[in-house]
Amino acid sequence: MLVHFPIALVVFGFIALCASLVFKKETSLSISSFYLLIVGTLSAIVAWLTGVLFTADMAGAAGQIKEIHELAAFTTVGLLVITSLLSVFLKIKNKENSNLKWAVFVLYSFAALSVSVTGFYGGNLVYNYMMPL
Repeated sequence: MLVHFPIALVVFGFIALCASLVFKKETSLSISSFYLLIVGTLSAIVAWLTGVLFTADMAGAAGQIKEIHELAAFTTVGLLVITSLLSVFLKIKNKENSNLKWAVFVLYSFAALSVSVTGFYGGNLVYNYMMPL
């Protein structure tokens, strides 16, 4: 279950961010998006660490998929950390309505896409190569 939390938190956080741009008067969407980003980032770091520490080496097709999954996971964590830091900076400086919010939006969208790709390759790895064991 640990690996599913970042996927859900980041994707739904991005959906909340998109909704907050459409429904500007609903401040709860923006607040929800922020906290989902922070918790999603922390859970992604934990999930990434468990993958690094507890996943065995693999060869062949499984090894190739694992490498893609690891690269996507590292990219996801990097994007999430940068997005979270920028978002926290904007909140602390009370500049959430500046043009930098669009940088957060773009980074958050890439992070949501990246976590989806990571989840796809992780699921492929587990269900096609590890479950039959």
